Amino acid sequence: MTALGPLEALYARVTASAAPAVPLARRERRRPGEAIPAIPIRGLELTTDEAAAALFETQADELAYPVPHTDTLYDSLNGAVRLLGPAGIADHVEDFTALDSDEFPEVGVCRQFAYRLALSFWYAEARSRPITAGEAAVALYLSLVCRHHQVDATTVRRAPSLVSRAIRQGAALIPVETLMRLGEAMTAEFAAPALTCVTPGVTGPSHPGVTPTGSGNDWLYRQALPDWQRRRFCFNLVRAHPRQPSPLIVRLDRGGYALGALPPAGPDGLWRRPLRAEW
Repeated sequence: MTALGPLEALYARVTASAAPAVPLARRERRRPGEAIPAIPIRGLELTTDEAAAALFETQADELAYPVPHTDTLYDSLNGAVRLLGPAGIADHVEDFTALDSDEFPEVGVCRQFAYRLALSFWYAEARSRPITAGEAAVALYLSLVCRHHQVDATTVRRAPSLVSRAIRQGAALIPVETLMRLGEAMTAEFAAPALTCVTPGVTGPSHPGVTPTGSGNDWLYRQALPDWQRRRFCFNLVRAHPRQPSPLIVRLDRGGYALGALPPAGPDGLWRRPLRAEW
């Protein structure tokens, strides 16, 4: 009996979730001409500048460490809107937009928080987040570019959008739930010391020939991503190139996950690829 290849073995253990009844493209909340959707809160639709200004006025930057959940940010914005009201936000937003993030780090923190909230509400009847570094590295590993071509720093410099295309291509090859599981294992292997605690069910970091162990993730990880050197290369590559677009991970309100759009860069000109899933 012929042994299954990595992807075939992977598909033998997982089932793709049903496609959304309404295509994601028709769920986008962006209005014509908008680069990023408004944030719905207390009956208002706030721009990222308005949301960031409201967060700044209520000292939400104090939430920055440890990195907060998106629901925590939304609760903070809800309190800020309740305190300031639409008129109060309008009074502050012009002065806020004139502030420089490099000179005032707390301003940059609030802009990042507003950006995260806008990404979270990219689609109606769903929540979304940036793809993690581990998930992006898994996608890069599985992509045709990485499997069939020699990819190095010189190649990336000559083809600036190579990483972005490869991430999108590789992520589309497997169910999003599987991408998330493999991404957790990848992060545990190469970034565990940078996390305050290791992802439940997975231990790390590991060394050549040693994979994370845990509740099923280790089997999937070994089958789908057997080459340690390439795993490490892909993880380092996606961390080194945050100026290339990467897609959103979407969690549908009625259940299931989907691969989302390529959002614009954040206020610092970078695409977020956090170590942890920022729901």
